[in-house]
Amino acid sequence: MPAYAPQNQTETPAIAQPQKAPQPVVPPATASPQNPFTAYVPYGPLDEDKLPDHYGSTYIPVDSWVYPAMTRLYSMGFLDTMFLGMRPWTRRSALHMIQESKYDIINSNNEEAQDILAKLLTEFDAEVPSGFTKRGAVYGLESTYTRFMGVGGTTLRDSYHIGQTINNDYGRPYQSGFNNITGFSTVNELGPFSLYVRGEYQHSPSGDGYSHALATQLSNIDGIPYTPPNEPQATIPAGPISAQNPFRLVEASLSFHLLGHEISGGKTDAWLGPAAGGAMAWSNNAENIYSLRVNRVEPLNVFLLSKLLGPLRYDFFIGSLKGHTSPNSPWVHSEMFSFRPTVNFEFGFQRTIIFGGEGHEPVTLHTFLHGFFNLSDTTEAVKYSRNDPGARYSDFNFSYRLPFVRRYATFYVDSIAHDDVTPISAPRRAAFRTGLYISQLPKLHKLDFRVEAVTTDPKVTRSYGGQFNYFEIVQLQGYTNKGYIMGDWIGREAKGGQAWLTYHLSGDEWIQLEYLNKKTPKDFIPGGTTQNQFKASVVKRLKPDLEMNAWVQYEGWKAPIYKSGLQKDTTAAIQLTWFPKLHSYPQR
Repeated sequence: MPAYAPQNQTETPAIAQPQKAPQPVVPPATASPQNPFTAYVPYGPLDEDKLPDHYGSTYIPVDSWVYPAMTRLYSMGFLDTMFLGMRPWTRRSALHMIQESKYDIINSNNEEAQDILAKLLTEFDAEVPSGFTKRGAVYGLESTYTRFMGVGGTTLRDSYHIGQTINNDYGRPYQSGFNNITGFSTVNELGPFSLYVRGEYQHSPSGDGYSHALATQLSNIDGIPYTPPNEPQATIPAGPISAQNPFRLVEASLSFHLLGHEISGGKTDAWLGPAAGGAMAWSNNAENIYSLRVNRVEPLNVFLLSKLLGPLRYDFFIGSLKGHTSPNSPWVHSEMFSFRPTVNFEFGFQRTIIFGGEGHEPVTLHTFLHGFFNLSDTTEAVKYSRNDPGARYSDFNFSYRLPFVRRYATFYVDSIAHDDVTPISAPRRAAFRTGLYISQLPKLHKLDFRVEAVTTDPKVTRSYGGQFNYFEIVQLQGYTNKGYIMGDWIGREAKGGQAWLTYHLSGDEWIQLEYLNKKTPKDFIPGGTTQNQFKASVVKRLKPDLEMNAWVQYEGWKAPIYKSGLQKDTTAAIQLTWFPKLHSYPQR
């Protein structure tokens, strides 16, 4: 009897007969006269009943299998709350994206998406205690790994001039011969606090490196006299190169979660762009910097603004750069805003500013704020004065799930310009990486295909001599940290592209073929350079908690300034990673 019924009621109320629940309605995959195509699907405000929680969470490393898996789900038409152009994501922010789309995936007929979902839910099961209890502590060893790599032939490791044989690898050392990395990572989360540590031993053998004459020539191209303190330089691998055996923290950060933000200090990853082969503004091509970071990790709705532009995210960090000699140890800060006006369209603006350093005029609060708010070009007189706002690089990127093939194809563009307000205002002076990702091929649902083209060689003049994108006339080691380009591996004044064909064995296993090409004109590097790479790789789970990642890469390159004729090198590697189960205790 219901509590509100009269106390003197004697008749037993009738029991309602259970009704069969209707089948879930699945949105049509293709347009039809009965279900016409809608070009604009408003994102709309977040459900106020599903406010983000207040638990801290560690970042997922950008080289994790989670990112290609979730990107594939997104291109299949799911994960509508995902911000593709702003990575890394925290464990809980990734979990929230998955939970929003979980039932859509389950009720679909997409077996590939359902397999990915199952693997992702297993990955983050420590964040969701059983029953109706709240998450308490999550801690433990996240992974241990070792990579054995053998290289035969002469390699390239000069992203600022000639090129790299291995890219997007955290600036790890490598040379011809036997190379090894052995490391671990730990996750620790309690309430709003989180601590992530990833450290590794790195070994590479000794190498010949550039001759003194070549190092001097390249330094002169950069406008730097090759004499102490500019000899040696991290951007020029002059020989002889000693064997490397450091222990290095790849990532190490302590964070506090506050109102949808992760406020952290230490080393954290950054991949600011929608592409897979590189990111114009920030990637893991160079070693991570130590920084203070404020990252809005959950979508935010702003009164009135979100009615037009949808939910937004933003990210800010500031730290110091290493490997610079002219001036020494400058500072850098990055800020980015990204919007989702529809479920299929995302766009973002980013700015990086390199400023100060030993040997530069003192930085004041005025010049620091000037870099944020000034929209005009910097004159030569100001550039060499204490009012210098710094070397400013502006990025614009977007991604779009294409009409009529929403569940298959995503098109994206990433662009950067030096000393312009935004690449949109000066497209002929900008650098671009464009790409198309097809998450499933017709009747071949386990196959996906991706192709990207990239250029940092603007068409305004015949040549800038390498002194435009990723370069700066005051910060002469440019857009680098410890010698490696922090943005796209393509480097300065170059053109190229990449293509990937992937066969998915399961949600976290695949076989992949990759092709890479890069050309640098002779106007920048005398004689020009050409690189061609062919790579085959396999990622396989030998056990549920043991992953094998193996690959073979062949490279042919020409750089007459360094070596005459066609040079060839072959790299073979195998990495074994153990993922022990994290400990999780519910909140009491």
